Amino acid sequence: MLKSGRCSPTPVSSSGQPAFPYWSSKTRAQRAAQLWGSQFRAVSMPLDHWRSAALPDLAKDDFRVGINWSGQRPTGWDFTVGEAVNRLIHALGEPPYDR
Repeated sequence: MLKSGRCSPTPVSSSGQPAFPYWSSKTRAQRAAQLWGSQFRAVSMPLDHWRSAALPDLAKDDFRVGINWSGQRPTGWDFTVGEAVNRLIHALGEPPYDR
């Protein structure tokens, strides 16, 4: 995740909805922070917190989840919260997310 002071970038996804970007590694997040500007820095978030707090907040605000975006004008995969959770639990071998 990238942070700038108390806020993070919320670009618009290819679907036209706001998306909150996350990266699967610190290296990827740091690369994005360098491209976006010196006011951003990569910060780590435990998976449990992302899953139990960050994702529900995004769902409440109707944000999509941007995954591993790259480039000067960040682009990449974006999913609904439900889609992101289903992909995560599939990778972890858990039952499907039903919301």
